Amino acid sequence: MQIPRLHPDTIEEVKHRADIVDLVSEYVVLRKRGKVFVGLCPFHDEKSPSFTVSPSKQMYYCFGCQAAGNAIKFLMDLGKYQFTEVVLDLARRYQVPVKTLEPEQRQELQHQLSLREQLYEVLASTAQFYQHALRQSLGQKGMQYLQEHRQFKTETIQQFGLGYAPAGWETLHRYLVEDKHYPVQLVEKAGLIKPRKDGGGYYDVFRDRLMIPIRDIQGRVIAFGGRTLTEEQPKYLNSPETELFSKGKTLFALDHAKDGISKLDQGVVVEGYFDAIALHAAGINNAVASLGTALSMEQVRLLLRYTDSKQLVLNFDADKAGINAAERAIGEIATLAYKGEVQLKILNIPHAKDADEYLHSHTAEEYQQLLANAPLWLNWQIAEIIKHKDLRQATAFQKVTKEIVKLLQNIVNSDTLNYYISYCAEILSLGDARLIPLRVENLLTQIAPTSVQSLPLRSRKQKLKTPKLSLVTTERSLLEQAEALLLQIYLHCPEQRQVIIDELEERNLEFSLSHHRFFWQQSLEFPVEEVDLIFSLENKYLELSEDLILISHLFHLNEKTNKEILRTPQVLQATFACMEIVLREKRYRYFMELWEKTDPLTEPEKDKFYADAMYAEKMRLQELDKQRYFSIRELL
Repeated sequence: MQIPRLHPDTIEEVKHRADIVDLVSEYVVLRKRGKVFVGLCPFHDEKSPSFTVSPSKQMYYCFGCQAAGNAIKFLMDLGKYQFTEVVLDLARRYQVPVKTLEPEQRQELQHQLSLREQLYEVLASTAQFYQHALRQSLGQKGMQYLQEHRQFKTETIQQFGLGYAPAGWETLHRYLVEDKHYPVQLVEKAGLIKPRKDGGGYYDVFRDRLMIPIRDIQGRVIAFGGRTLTEEQPKYLNSPETELFSKGKTLFALDHAKDGISKLDQGVVVEGYFDAIALHAAGINNAVASLGTALSMEQVRLLLRYTDSKQLVLNFDADKAGINAAERAIGEIATLAYKGEVQLKILNIPHAKDADEYLHSHTAEEYQQLLANAPLWLNWQIAEIIKHKDLRQATAFQKVTKEIVKLLQNIVNSDTLNYYISYCAEILSLGDARLIPLRVENLLTQIAPTSVQSLPLRSRKQKLKTPKLSLVTTERSLLEQAEALLLQIYLHCPEQRQVIIDELEERNLEFSLSHHRFFWQQSLEFPVEEVDLIFSLENKYLELSEDLILISHLFHLNEKTNKEILRTPQVLQATFACMEIVLREKRYRYFMELWEKTDPLTEPEKDKFYADAMYAEKMRLQELDKQRYFSIRELL
């Protein structure tokens, strides 16, 4: 369901009625200390309380991990929910009427919300029906399969709500429509029955199958997976897409695994329902399943909410289909992995088809050791490339080298690239250390080919180096602090806002760091004279579901930043100079690259133009450096 954007009046009323102390007290033991309450932070492990809640400000702040926000932000971070989900839940809790930005959307929203609640109810009743059927004589073969073949204990069967769909064509239909009196159209929308082609009524989607409830992050049943107990195909059947269920956006057992993922700072993704259930039964509580489809970007981002280190382990089956599934999954998230936004590992269990089978003859500790030793995805892919290849054969060597080059060309980080060039050079040298430098040179040439002919007189010009004023490379952290300080001045000193806007426009400056650029764009959406800009911006971020972790410190002034803001003119001068240096260095490098490629004998005018442009940029860089009459290090 695409929920329309909530009306600000609804959001404000929810904030007005929701008391942050009451809400936080449900999850944290708070003690009164002066004007605030304190307790142990729920977002990181600590022994001494550093988490504070202010009733007057209706805000929380942790001095240990810098978590901060209002009641909505607290619930979003704690449960990893979206902004709209939290507001709607609080609206129901405090009986706040729900309005949307467009009046005509309000009735549709209420209808959709009502439909969803009815679907949840139908699916919950269905789950109970299947669980009851499993314990009857008609479900005996299903129970036998779970206990003997899968070796599941009664507690595990109950924990995951496993059940059985009777073999009849209309058994569930009769129970829900005739006995429970649910509208037949509602049961159809829940994905439980289908109309007969001849128009003569409906038939059950799931028949004579073991039933596995698929739940959302809050533990509500949204769909089912059914495993056949006969030779019927397909072996596994999922509910169709519904108002509540989207296969590419759902992960099986995430409601059970979210706490384990957060605690262990790692998510494990397996292929099948029973793999995930078997892992949880063995005490490995950070496992989810991908519902038999290629892992999607939406599923990955859902998982990454719960792990700070962004570490995922793909444990797909060790057969050819599993290898292909792992490669498809890597294809979906390779962009994130290449950038280092996810630490991706691949685990193919030796001498076992899948995790469930492995645990029949091995302990949980042995499986955890496999997880710990799982190779990074690039190492795994390189191993797959060279598997069963005789590198002593010229054709095989050339093919492997070509595939390795294609893989390494996508690596963004230079340190990572250098590591893998050396790593692959050792593999390609076949144990002969004397060949390693040659293999390194060969890989470098293919990964970043350079034509000498395209750079006339390069030897004459290559001695020229970029001036050593690089804040981007050697002082990035200082630039980040300088930009952050500029944004803090904009937030906390309304009288300086127009000055900052004018100066940035006059110098044609931009924020170098992406999270600062985004924050600045959001700031400009509000009037310069906005009185409560901090409050408005935080709400904006929450509604956009943007991560506040990178910019949350901007909303609070500590003793150090308080002192710095008192020196606003000097701070602004140093910060603007710092930002312009970054811009000028980029321009300098740009002109230098063009100059290096220009032959002064055939294009003397271009050669002189680029040389003059480089000189002008260099002079401006020196001027800017002097302009910072006290160093950025002293300032920050």
